Amino acid sequence: MELEAGGRTVRVSNPDKVYFPEPGYTKLDLVSYYLAVGEGITRALRDRPTTLERYPDGVTGESFFQKRAPKHLPDWIPTAHITFPSGRSADELCPTEPAAVLWAANLGAVTFHPWPVRRADTDRPDELRLDLDPQPGTDYADAVRAAHELRAVLGEYGLRGWPKTSGGRGLHVFVPIRPDWTFVQVRRAAIACGRELERRMPDRVTMKWWKEERGERIFVDYNQAARDRTIASAYSVRPRPHAPVSAPLRWEEVDDAVPEDFDIRTMPARYAELGDVHADMDDERFDLEPLLELARRDEAEHELGDLPYPPDYPKMPGEPKRVQPSRAKRTEENGSGAADEPH
Repeated sequence: MELEAGGRTVRVSNPDKVYFPEPGYTKLDLVSYYLAVGEGITRALRDRPTTLERYPDGVTGESFFQKRAPKHLPDWIPTAHITFPSGRSADELCPTEPAAVLWAANLGAVTFHPWPVRRADTDRPDELRLDLDPQPGTDYADAVRAAHELRAVLGEYGLRGWPKTSGGRGLHVFVPIRPDWTFVQVRRAAIACGRELERRMPDRVTMKWWKEERGERIFVDYNQAARDRTIASAYSVRPRPHAPVSAPLRWEEVDDAVPEDFDIRTMPARYAELGDVHADMDDERFDLEPLLELARRDEAEHELGDLPYPPDYPKMPGEPKRVQPSRAKRTEENGSGAADEPH
């Protein structure tokens, strides 16, 4: 089958292959969904190196994350050269038009994971991404309460965020920033923002990296701001049984939103009625310096420095030990030094 998108023809092979067995959605349903929200997801992905989360046999089959541009990439889909924390590098595709999204969806790309950079400068993020992740015992309503306070924090530091559902129980808030800072600096700004939110909501929000310390609180996953860590884009389908999508929201919708209601069947109608509610996201770029100043004050006045990186990252300057607190305590009691441990 062939579909038209932005003046290009995209071929859909095996359109009747079932991708979501529970509701019976096919590959054609997936590709048609991305056509319906084409301009919206293109806005979210435009010129961004993008990792593809692929399910060639549907969401109940095997999957993989494809970071390198697929073979036989059409010459009209550009790429960008990116460097991973390991020092290795790759060329990733950078969608610039809806047809590129449809082309990737035909390969079984269910979810699109864009970097927070543009291909013009892959070392300077232009988005601060804040991930509010409900821990066991908490839910979307708890994330909503944290999101409203986060909005207030951002406003006090001269920033504006755009909220969206994660496609699960959580919320993401994206802040467009000037591409003037490194990944390390943007991550420190995320930590400072999260710590300020934690101070205001200590019983509801946590910055604890180790799961055993988080409790029934919303975890601000600051490491989503680290190099090569990505968050599913707005309008991306998530590989869950009912084909939910990461839904962009206006702030006045956040309280009443029901994440389960946003899927590949319902989102096209919402999009047709409202358009892309984050369409104005690129109209202004915000200054990160106020949050970086907060980070400096936290360190100087409260000895709050860096926090652990993910386990697959090289040891970073100023980073504390990556050791599980309960293991560190046992090691200390046994009288031997605590080695770094994976998360």
